[in-house]
Amino acid sequence: MKTILVTGATGQLGQCLQKHSKLYPDFSFLFCSSRELDITSKEQLESVFKSNKIDYCINAAAYTNVEQAEKEREKAFRVNADAAADIAEFCREFQAKLIHISTDYVFNGRKDEAYLETDEVDPINVYGASKLKGEEKIQEILKEFFILRTSWLYSEFGHNFYNTILKKAEEKAELNITTSQVGTPTNANDLAKYILQIINSGSAQYGIYHVSNEGEATWYDFAKEILDYSGKKEGVTLNKTGFYQTLAERPGYSVLSKKKTNRTFGPVQNWKISLHQLIDEN
Repeated sequence: MKTILVTGATGQLGQCLQKHSKLYPDFSFLFCSSRELDITSKEQLESVFKSNKIDYCINAAAYTNVEQAEKEREKAFRVNADAAADIAEFCREFQAKLIHISTDYVFNGRKDEAYLETDEVDPINVYGASKLKGEEKIQEILKEFFILRTSWLYSEFGHNFYNTILKKAEEKAELNITTSQVGTPTNANDLAKYILQIINSGSAQYGIYHVSNEGEATWYDFAKEILDYSGKKEGVTLNKTGFYQTLAERPGYSVLSKKKTNRTFGPVQNWKISLHQLIDEN
């Protein structure tokens, strides 16, 4: 039986992993929230690794507040880079394979076609820089790792764009949504299922992979699709805006190429199909 440690278990990806873990009765899961396991504490990490024979560690814990990271650079790097390195060290010491979640924000967004895993990285905000540093440290420490870059995560769990739009729809709000960023909304349920499939396959094809849904959209396109398909657009005013003031600079185009991922592990579905499934289920 494989024992799988999941950090950040109460985040939206962590909750999706908990939901889909039931499909794998032969796996033993150790789900740890930030309260149960502070990944910035070496002592706590060592205790978990020493007390359990861990085969895989899914590091779903991260500092993900892109705006706040501009003000809390040190904290963002401590969680996304230093703690990731510590986890990698313990994975090496205790012979566990690491699956680490990274982001499309490692790129500057100035490309006009989907980013390959081999494309030059050049983050333009603190969050992206901290996640890139985490990637680099893991690669220095480990040979057996999967770094999965994803984008625009949403789900039925927690605070995210999808839930925000549905809440605003209930309030019959006026929404001004930007068209200046192009990326791919990714259902965290799909990412969770994909991670579990990788573990189940026992693959040793280690490295960096892009795992997001297929297709591309602006945030406006995403909002419109949520409202249209959920049937909640009545009374909601949805406006396009070319500029949206943010503290952190965002990549203009951050679609990730899944060619390598599809070739190695199989396809991920289109973002609209996945969104429709989530709305139908909830």
